[in-house]
Amino acid sequence: MAKTAKKTASRPQKKEPAPQEQKVDLFFPYQIRWLNDKSKVKVWEKSRRIGATYVQAFEDVVDMAAGTYPAVWFTSADESAAKEYIFYCAQWAKMFDYAAAEVQENVLEDDKDIKVFTITFANGCRINALSSSPKAFRSKGGKVVIDEYAFHKDAAALWKAAKPATTWGFPIRILSTHNGKNCQYFRFVDQIKKGQLDWSLHTTDIYTAVSEGLADKISKRPLTDQERAEWLKAEEQDCGDSITWQEEYCCIPVDEATAYLPYELIHGVESAEFNMALDNRNLPAEGEFYLGWDIARKKDLSVIWIIQKVSLIYVTVSVVELHNVKYSVQQDILYDFLKQPSLRRACIDATGMGSPLAEFAQEKFGTYKVEAVTFSNKVKQDMAVKLRNVIEDKQILIPQTKEIREDLHSIRKVVTSAGNTRYDAERSESVTGHADRFWALALALHATEQGNQAWVRSAGRREFKTIVKGY
Repeated sequence: MAKTAKKTASRPQKKEPAPQEQKVDLFFPYQIRWLNDKSKVKVWEKSRRIGATYVQAFEDVVDMAAGTYPAVWFTSADESAAKEYIFYCAQWAKMFDYAAAEVQENVLEDDKDIKVFTITFANGCRINALSSSPKAFRSKGGKVVIDEYAFHKDAAALWKAAKPATTWGFPIRILSTHNGKNCQYFRFVDQIKKGQLDWSLHTTDIYTAVSEGLADKISKRPLTDQERAEWLKAEEQDCGDSITWQEEYCCIPVDEATAYLPYELIHGVESAEFNMALDNRNLPAEGEFYLGWDIARKKDLSVIWIIQKVSLIYVTVSVVELHNVKYSVQQDILYDFLKQPSLRRACIDATGMGSPLAEFAQEKFGTYKVEAVTFSNKVKQDMAVKLRNVIEDKQILIPQTKEIREDLHSIRKVVTSAGNTRYDAERSESVTGHADRFWALALALHATEQGNQAWVRSAGRREFKTIVKGY
């Protein structure tokens, strides 16, 4: 198979390998369920760093020591992951005194560019760990283990090469976190859940892992339920964005390609210097200010977003977020802004419950200052396109908060079967809003359009950094 770079003497062979059932006290319940599943093909949809590769190494060492299969062929997305797996295998072999040589680093005879890390047992069985390469599986046979399958560069070619290696009844193990929906791993998981593939599926998100002892082991002491909940909350907050939390921890695939405002664009206009705008109720006496109000009462957030025009840049000066606040109180807050001479125009969501509030504001302050905007697909499309253009051209500055970032990122552009375009967000169970901040900002930008149709984009880019430092 390969040229050996290094060999060491093997230990005397132990007659009978210890059965897996005697070692279950070493593992969490979700790991034990994986070990006890003898299906020919089993797939693990998992959170990161919960010990999946660790327990898979144990399963493979037991199989090889018992001579169940002639070889294990393990592949991961990179060489470091292959080394980590083979290190786990060596640890298990030493722990249970299974006869095995030390880890050898080789190159494949038919491709000198592919490294393979091998443990050879005294019975001749081998564990082979390689980085991602479809060519490495050609002309091979044995048990196949594919780690972090969603992250392999050429997953389809890898599967095409690896699947025939199991033709003579050998099993397949696939373990991975999610990496969007445009990959073969997601399609496999989706087909299993729909009953289209008769494979075994294990799903272990971070909540399951913590409930079965993970956080306790990390903390090196028994935790209370409240402490576990706090541990989970801290981990989620440390992620910084919802996609990392959902895919890496919660087994929820996210299609970033459908996000109307990708994180990269949003990060480009964020500045912590403007966090002072949060719930700011006072506007300077001089300046050019514009207001957008997305109205809600109980279920969603009612958001007032105010921007100031500074040269060719729009700067956020106030973001007022209200939840479960009486309409009369919301109206008072709006009127306090509208009374200020420096506020040029306001655009108010007049769809549904917002209609009477917008009408009252127009009667009091005039239609020249207050525009009632009824949301339709066309109106929402126009506002969404303008908002994206402004962000792409770095012509706006917004506070640097997780809540605002996730709200702006939540909008998805969806084309219906009838060919219509919709801009919408999935409704959250928690009080985080339903893209309310997105639409409040879009309305504020919409308010700037009267008498200000021409935008000089190149100049906007040049002045962006100057505004951040000098405002």
